[in-house]
Amino acid sequence: MAIALYRKYRPNTFEKVIGQEHITTTLQNQVRTGNISHAYLFTGTRGSGKTSTAKIFAKAINCLNNQNGSPCLECETCKLLENGQSMDVIEVDAASNNGVDEIRDLREKIKFPPTNCKYKVYIIDEVHMLSTSAFNALLKTLEEPPKHAVFILATTEVQALPQTILSRCMRFDFKTVTKDILAKHLKNVLTDNGTKFDDKSIDLIAESGNGSFRDTLSVADMCISYCNNNITYDKVLDVLGISDPRTIIRLCDKMLEGNIPDTMNIIADLISYGKTVGVMSKEIAMTLRNAIYVINTKPEDVEKLEIANSDLLAEFKKYPTWKILRALEIISTIDSDLRYNSNPRIVFETAVLKCIELRAEYDTTGLINRIKQLEREIEELKKND
Repeated sequence: MAIALYRKYRPNTFEKVIGQEHITTTLQNQVRTGNISHAYLFTGTRGSGKTSTAKIFAKAINCLNNQNGSPCLECETCKLLENGQSMDVIEVDAASNNGVDEIRDLREKIKFPPTNCKYKVYIIDEVHMLSTSAFNALLKTLEEPPKHAVFILATTEVQALPQTILSRCMRFDFKTVTKDILAKHLKNVLTDNGTKFDDKSIDLIAESGNGSFRDTLSVADMCISYCNNNITYDKVLDVLGISDPRTIIRLCDKMLEGNIPDTMNIIADLISYGKTVGVMSKEIAMTLRNAIYVINTKPEDVEKLEIANSDLLAEFKKYPTWKILRALEIISTIDSDLRYNSNPRIVFETAVLKCIELRAEYDTTGLINRIKQLEREIEELKKND
């Protein structure tokens, strides 16, 4: 059976964890010195490596011959843990085991020493999903854990955790991985997998991953199947169900220009290709947002923002920022209307027409100039009197 890329290339040593060196270095130092805490909290966006790092750490602290603080993967303990055959590393999904009874059961079982490892490790994923009573039950164990027990709590929503839990854990914040790092990693994976690709398609897949290794590799998996091991830019667009960014940029340009015929023709073409108005509204909103960044940011800083087609977006300087911002506001507020309306195309096109018909009364500069003109006229009237 074929294995998904994100599972096949999941890191199994600290050296293979990408983009989280500030965390892996600290954990490796703890393993080397034997200074192991009883509770850890891994927090960060999805797909940033929290669960993978927790599994590696569980192997490392139990490894019989760790290599510079990383598991050797060769000893008997590492092999048992790598194959999921040890009962001493327990993974708990708090999303489906979030009641107080499950935590009480955990508290009873944790009293027993490990069978073939030095530490009994509990990895509690999505810990923020625990109920209030379950958190209270877990708190007692975190306060006075057995010497052989190590807890690793993982969450994407650290703000949902009680302060009493946070104060008893060593916290590690996982960074959102940049598009460049995702693209580099994806190239290595596809090369190792024997898949052909071009740089434009890699950048598009990496951008769709939104900082998540798992999401990026999942999209790549779909592209491999659809493209028959030869990934191209146009086919990635088809897989993602999105439009060529250059077409959306042209649509936004015509919309801000006030060109109704060209704008509506582009929309009609996109719909005929099977693009939904919901997807188009999100793409237009993202394009307008990127345009605001590009035209108000120094050229040397644009690269840090990782915005594609920044050269085309720079041409939006011919439009005042207030106009782009107002158009973005209109497009961003139609999401709920699109979802519940029986004719979402009408809702979408109405919003686009509102953007086309924007007038200068929204420009505060024009208003200020008008006020100054009125003040001058009033002064002239006073003089004549």
